[in-house]
Amino acid sequence: MTTLELAAAEYAGEYYDILQMGRSFQQEQGFTQWTEEYPTLETVREDIRAGKGYALMAEGRIAGYMCIDFDGEPAYDQIEGAWRAEGPYAVVHRMAFHSAYRGMGLTGDAFRLIEELCKRRGVSMIRVDTDFPNRRMQRILLKNGYVNCGTIVFQGGAKLAYDKLLS
Repeated sequence: MTTLELAAAEYAGEYYDILQMGRSFQQEQGFTQWTEEYPTLETVREDIRAGKGYALMAEGRIAGYMCIDFDGEPAYDQIEGAWRAEGPYAVVHRMAFHSAYRGMGLTGDAFRLIEELCKRRGVSMIRVDTDFPNRRMQRILLKNGYVNCGTIVFQGGAKLAYDKLLS
């Protein structure tokens, strides 16, 4: 069984290790979306303090980490293109999976659980961005019903911007 839980401060190091695995996986695919300067262990701690850090649990073990932010993303205010709707939305940042769980379909589970969380909170839209070379994430987003809406600038660089409207 896969669940999505608020991240616990005592596991911040484990969540950061998962982000490090994601960083290495990106490099294996030939690109760098996450640098040594971002995300950091302090980024994870800030997510947890703000109630925005989430752990994806598989069979009771930490399988993934992500930030789900219901406060919006200022970088998304300026988009080259257009979001498909306006109103409250959730942003997913820093999604990564433990290497032991890669290839097991957990990304689909994660997005389904994020959608359920959004619906419980009365939010009917999710926005996500990814780097141009991150073809794997682009395919995952499209497979999970996200639509490319244009380009935004985040962390100093242009990113592809996607959204999903929940029914």
